[in-house]
Amino acid sequence: MANRKLGRPADQRKALLRNQVTNLIWYGKIETTLQRAKEVSSVAEHYIHMAIRECDNTVEVKKTTNNDKGQTVELTVVNDMPSRLAARRQIMAYLYDMPVIQGKDEEKEDFIERKKNIKHPVVEKLFREIAPKYKKRIEEKGQAGGYTRIIKIGPRRGDAAEMVILELV
Repeated sequence: MANRKLGRPADQRKALLRNQVTNLIWYGKIETTLQRAKEVSSVAEHYIHMAIRECDNTVEVKKTTNNDKGQTVELTVVNDMPSRLAARRQIMAYLYDMPVIQGKDEEKEDFIERKKNIKHPVVEKLFREIAPKYKKRIEEKGQAGGYTRIIKIGPRRGDAAEMVILELV
């Protein structure tokens, strides 16, 4: 796949794309130049499509453990199938981690408990919120792809670069 050079060395270009794809998935939209948006859109759609294919690929497993009192407890745990695990690891290798943000009305203890269960919040958001939404859209409309939208907002003051808003549809 031939990529645009974006006027940067390879390491800076890759870091720029990783950062913008991560922010697009985390916040839902970003403001950038047209050329960067086209590259980011391509990469983001690739990872979103990968998450859509694997979002429901899980299996329930029963585990028996001993609790603090020495009692044997049987738990039902949802595990990833090997293909979903591979997709998660591939996405985690590309996206940056974002810090979990405490809600305005959320107590500190509740936030700590919620934060303890989430190791990679961007990947979790991609698999739990974004992928099921687009999977449902694919089933209803019968069209895959087109997960991002580019809206032109005019030239940037200073260098007149074409600025756009890139957002998830």
